[in-house]
Amino acid sequence: MNHHFEIPGSYKKWTMGLIIVGVIALLYGFIAFHPFEHAGHGANTNSTRFWASLLQNSVYWLLTVNAAMFFICVTTMAMGGWQVSMRRVPEAIASLVPVLGIICFIILMIIVWGGRTDIYHWLDKDAVAADKALSGKSGFLSPWFFTIWSAITIGLWSLLGRKIRTMSLETDKHGTMDFETGKKWVWKNTIWASLFTVFFGLTVASTIPWLWLMSIDPHWYSTMYSWYTFASTFVSGLALIAVFVIYLKNRGQLEYVTDEHLHDLGKFIFAFSIFWAYVWFAQYMLIWYSNQPEETRYFVDRIGTAQQRGAYYGIFMFNLIVNFIFPLLILMKKGTKRNWTIMTFTAVLIVFGHWLDFYQMVMPGTVGDKGELMPFEFGIACLFVGIIMWGVGKTLSKHSMLSKNHPFLKESMIHHT
Repeated sequence: MNHHFEIPGSYKKWTMGLIIVGVIALLYGFIAFHPFEHAGHGANTNSTRFWASLLQNSVYWLLTVNAAMFFICVTTMAMGGWQVSMRRVPEAIASLVPVLGIICFIILMIIVWGGRTDIYHWLDKDAVAADKALSGKSGFLSPWFFTIWSAITIGLWSLLGRKIRTMSLETDKHGTMDFETGKKWVWKNTIWASLFTVFFGLTVASTIPWLWLMSIDPHWYSTMYSWYTFASTFVSGLALIAVFVIYLKNRGQLEYVTDEHLHDLGKFIFAFSIFWAYVWFAQYMLIWYSNQPEETRYFVDRIGTAQQRGAYYGIFMFNLIVNFIFPLLILMKKGTKRNWTIMTFTAVLIVFGHWLDFYQMVMPGTVGDKGELMPFEFGIACLFVGIIMWGVGKTLSKHSMLSKNHPFLKESMIHHT
């Protein structure tokens, strides 16, 4: 069977095309938006938009590809074998964490150390000194803590993910394992997967969304915000895995992947779309009925008031429809989760929908009511998609796409749901 991936010409063309579109958008932003022209909050909306868009895309795509490694780790800890026949796909996606991590870190550092108070208001020392709420958070919302914790986070995501990937590739070299060898290898994988999951919980499920995203609105807070961010990026990561699995399967590869495996991926996507909607509703409802200005301000900026709709009302409501209603109705039936065409459409829709989710998380607190979608934002998104396609294709082509000596491979081959 063909377990080696050779990057097709059409794939290379799409990859280069998206990267070129993204680079053109980036150059246009540098020329037209004057990104380094800054004189305080709201001084140059286009300059703010430039950095806000880079922040939105870098954080979203980094968390999305990192979710692929989280998928590997939680299924490893659960002693799951069904995903082994397609395991190299999420490994390839997760290999982008160091690349996107460096890009994201550079953007964050330019914003923080460049004194972009239009993005992070807590960078304004005078405002912090005069504001009791901000001064009380100054130990957490400070440039040094932001920098150190961001560096540690991205570094450990990369190192732990690389270790798990390395152990997977070791099975190609060492040949078939006997029972005892396989048992030790699985236990070693479980330990490293546990370490990654614990650190993932301390970052993606708690501190990192507070630092990178929620601090855009430093007077507002939500105890559910990190879970909301996790749910959004995890379901996007699952959808991205599904897109690449279907693409490779349509090329006649991943021979051991069947409708059964796609069905299970569909169940994951269906379940976490509902979980995202649950957190979305719970966060909104708890804040809405309290009707406290310091809490409801976040939603007023997005959907407006009873008298006047906000600038983001359409995106806010479309966000709910595309990320919950559509997946719920489409993936509710067993047959649709086994239909490769429908799953492709749904997965692409979800990746785009949660990109929009991050857009309405970032823009209101940075550019205010001037956050209408522009070609520039889509161009920057194309750049990141192109980078992901380049990285996944390059990683898949270097090694076998099947972990053929994995102790649970047979379980994956005969998987039935």
